[in-house]
Formats: sequence, structure tokens, C-alpha cells
Amino acid sequence: MKQVFKRPESLRDVSFHFCPGCHHGIIHRLVAEAIDRLRIRTKTIGIASVGCSVFLYDYFDTDVCEAPHGRAPAVATGVKRVHKDRIVFAFQGDGDLAAIGTSEIIHAANRGENITVIFVNNTVYGMTGGQMAPTTMLGQHTTTTPRGRSFLGDGYPLKVSELLATLEGCSFVARVAVNNPANVRRARKMILKAFEMQVNNMGFSFVEVLSACPTNWKMTPLDALKRVDNELIPYFPLKVFREKTIPDKL
Repeated sequence: MKQVFKRPESLRDVSFHFCPGCHHGIIHRLVAEAIDRLRIRTKTIGIASVGCSVFLYDYFDTDVCEAPHGRAPAVATGVKRVHKDRIVFAFQGDGDLAAIGTSEIIHAANRGENITVIFVNNTVYGMTGGQMAPTTMLGQHTTTTPRGRSFLGDGYPLKVSELLATLEGCSFVARVAVNNPANVRRARKMILKAFEMQVNNMGFSFVEVLSACPTNWKMTPLDALKRVDNELIPYFPLKVFREKTIPDKL
């Protein structure tokens, strides 16, 4: 019988240990598929950040370097500048990238560093106990907003893709989701495009992925999928915010 579906070569043959209903595993697969398709596995370096995203090194069959909390874009910048022939990507969550790492992501993007950043946005700090993140929705209950996030004092959810898309150094900025098959197919294309930008030396590329966190949302995995559709996507629209054209001849 012909095999039509298998584990990407860029993923190790191990079981994922993320919480039931977590989307990190799906996103890992899409990144690995892009690496396989471009045939860049042996020269790819992943930068693992702090939080649930830190387990990158457990699953990817590539070189991986761990960065301090929020500093993945800075570490990725250093790795890429030293190893210009390598493909370097950072994998970060919203608490990591949009809070303590705000400075690093903005300045790496503004400089047009030729790296790729995959940003997993599940609107909450995951590993550390479910605290409010910069992307936490208004009214969302977390351990630090037990009555729901309020714009009075807490501010508004940060729209990272829209912010980065204003910077000239960005070659590609898109937001996707992985809560249903159609969105997964679109996410696959956008992540591949982001890596293609780096391969073609076009500068900073960025994909934000709306993701479920049933454990900290205190929902079933099925209800968490619905929440992505009903609450997250209306506020964080799925679209390509910035895309430079790759010249026929570079």
C-alpha cells in the first residue's frame, strides 16, 4: 500500500507531551514540513525560547540553541550574522515575545535581520501558570485577571503582526490559525513563504499563529477550537499584512 502521510524528516520520532488540545504539535509539524520541502534541514538552526516553546529541542531533528526569556530574536540575530549560510528561525510564545521580548522583536524586525520568527499566540502565559499576557483578550479570566482583563489598568490586547508590518525591515508578516483543516492548509503556505523569504535573503519574516490553550483557558479541547473562531479571529484577523516580492534574479 502506498504511504501518503508520514512524519516529516525534520521531526524526531518521539511522542509529543503537550497538553491535550494544545496546538504546538501542529505548528511544529508545519514548520518541519517547510524545512523538508526547501531541503534545508542540515543547515537549519532553531532558537528555542522560554515557555512551552522551549521544547523545540526535544522534537526537531536540527541544531537548536536555547535563548533566555524573550531574547530569541537577539540570539537568532547573532547566530545568523556569524553563520550567514544557515537558515535560522525562532519559535516563541506570546508571553515571551510580546512582553519581556518586545524590544528584541521590534528591533530585529526593524533592522531587517534575515531570520524567521514563528509566534504562537494563545493569549495567555502557558507554562508559568496562566497569567495575563500582552495578547490576553478583554474580559478573559487569568490567574492575574480573575475578574477578566479590563482596558482600565490592563490596556488592550497587543496586535503584534499589525505593529511589525509597519516596519520597513520586514519582508513578510502574516497571521494564521490552526483550529480547523482549512486554516491549517493556509498556515502551511504562510510558514513556507516565511522560510522562502529567508532563503532568498529578503530580510525579516514573521508568522503569527493563533493557538488554543485548553488547560489555561479551562476549556475542553473542542470548546477551545470554537473560542479561536468566535473570539480570537474577530480581534486578530487572519491575513497577510506585508509581503515583499522576491525578484526573479537576486
